Amino acid sequence: MRIELSEIISCENKEMSKQVEIELSSFDSKLGQFPIIEKAPFVMKFTNENNKRLLIQGETEVTIAIPCDRCLEEVDRDFSIAVDKEIDLTGSREEISMDGLDYITGTNLDVDQLIFGEILVSWPMKVLCREDCKGICKRCGANLNQTECQCQKTEPDPRMAAIQDIFNKFKEV
Repeated sequence: MRIELSEIISCENKEMSKQVEIELSSFDSKLGQFPIIEKAPFVMKFTNENNKRLLIQGETEVTIAIPCDRCLEEVDRDFSIAVDKEIDLTGSREEISMDGLDYITGTNLDVDQLIFGEILVSWPMKVLCREDCKGICKRCGANLNQTECQCQKTEPDPRMAAIQDIFNKFKEV
C-alpha cells in the first residue's frame, strides 16, 4: 500500500495517524519464498517537525512460516516490527525523497517495502522447530524427530584409514 506524504511535508508541525493493511502475502527474498501466516493492522503516525524533519512511527506484528534448518518442518516465527524513521526535510524535494530510502518514491511511502526491509533486518540466522531437533537422515531423508531409520550412522572416510590404523594400535598399548 502507498501513502501520499505531500500533505504532511507541505504543512509545518502537522501530525497524521493512519491505519494501514499490509498487502504482502509472502516474504520473497534470495533465501526463498516464505508465506505470511498472520499480519496485524499497522497503525502509523506521521509528524512534520518545523519543516525540518519527518518522523514516521508505527508498530505491528507479522507471523511468517519458515522451514526448520535441520528437519525442514514449518515453524511459525513472529516478527515484532517497530518503525521509527526520521527523514531530513531541509533539502530540496529531490534530495528528500532520494536519501537512499527504497521505501519512498517522490512523496509516496510504500508501506510493504518498509515492512519488507524491517523483516529482512530482523531475519533469524537459524530457525529450529525445537532446541533438540535431530534433523533428517543424510541417506534416506527420514525425519529423525518422528522415526528412527535403519541407516548406518557412521561413515568412515576412506582417506583417513591409515590414520585410523595408527589410533587403533595406540589403544592396544
